[in-house]
Amino acid sequence: MSTEASGPASLAGRYASALFELADGQKQLDAVAADLATLRRMMDESADLRRLVSSPVIGRDAQGKAMSALLEAVGASNLVRRFVGVVCQNGRLRDLPGMIAAFLAELARRRGETAADVISATPLSETQLQSLSETLRRLVGSKVTVNARVDADLLGGLIVKVGSRMFDSSIRTKLQRLRLAMKGVG
Repeated sequence: MSTEASGPASLAGRYASALFELADGQKQLDAVAADLATLRRMMDESADLRRLVSSPVIGRDAQGKAMSALLEAVGASNLVRRFVGVVCQNGRLRDLPGMIAAFLAELARRRGETAADVISATPLSETQLQSLSETLRRLVGSKVTVNARVDADLLGGLIVKVGSRMFDSSIRTKLQRLRLAMKGVG
């Protein structure tokens, strides 16, 4: 799916690169990154927002108005509001999660940080995030930026992706493995 691709040659990567250059030129990298992280967190937490973003049935104008009102309400920067507006006008709102991921990954790369995607069944506390970040820093050998998401379907545990490595200690995966093992027995 196109929202997962975030390399520079992907659609999401091209949009993210354009936003990155604009933000860098206006010295707003940190503000834009914070706004995008907030927007990603809201999409992770709201099924209605995810439907708005991904629905092919909702028209571009309606999506644009809804996103504009949402971004205004959370106090997003003018640059982010205009960027999301262009994304809506171009009919690419469904690709916004990939654009956000590509932007944050590029920012981390340019700062010499490693990005880690962490999916948990429940929101992690600041203490848990700091502890996880420190553990990953020792494992990877460089500063790690943790991009946390919530997926209640995991039931418990974590899925951590750092570069091409993935560590899956979720209960969902353990149950799937147990189910496969039980099929082999009977």
